[in-house]
Amino acid sequence: MTGIDTHLPAVPTSALTAAAIRERVGRALAWTPEFHTEVRFSDRPPTEAAVLVPLVEREGLTVLLTQRTAHLNSHSGQIAFPGGKVDPEDRDAAHTALREAQEEVGLDPALAEVLGTLPAYATGSGFIVTPVLALVSPQATLVPNPHEVADVFEVPLAFLMNPAHHRHHEVEWAGQKRHWMSMPYVQDQHERFIWGATAAMLRNLYGYLRAAP
Repeated sequence: MTGIDTHLPAVPTSALTAAAIRERVGRALAWTPEFHTEVRFSDRPPTEAAVLVPLVEREGLTVLLTQRTAHLNSHSGQIAFPGGKVDPEDRDAAHTALREAQEEVGLDPALAEVLGTLPAYATGSGFIVTPVLALVSPQATLVPNPHEVADVFEVPLAFLMNPAHHRHHEVEWAGQKRHWMSMPYVQDQHERFIWGATAAMLRNLYGYLRAAP
């Protein structure tokens, strides 16, 4: 670990409500994402993908995340947003994200209100990922697909939007220096190690919610 961003301000609680986020998405912001492209470690052709960033409308908004099963070929065991590659029949990124969320965790698309998208994020494995921001009803019943998802859990949005929980890391790999972030969250004495692309997209969400109008 190379640092923790305790010097940066957290997103105010007043900006972390469903109404505040809806209002922000409706405004034009002069904002550039902090993270957009990872160092490539795969020669595969770029593949378009989308993930759902599900904000569950509880008393305080939470972020719904999954832990991928250990046997998957790509990103096995990692914590991720529901999502996957764009299929030819998908209308747009939101359609992809909602379809994948239904396949992975059984989320009924009718219980998700899509707000908009954040800038695409290019992973080292060759995926060009569009994050789709959505509000999810707390009445949603989730049924994880055991072939893809080992666990589903929620993290308070306020925790993730506080840089005191944002850790920086660097590693020398294949002759290149790679910078990545983590946001470890302890739940019931079990650490959820949020890192990599998921942490980078959450950091971009932090920047988006902090950006001046």
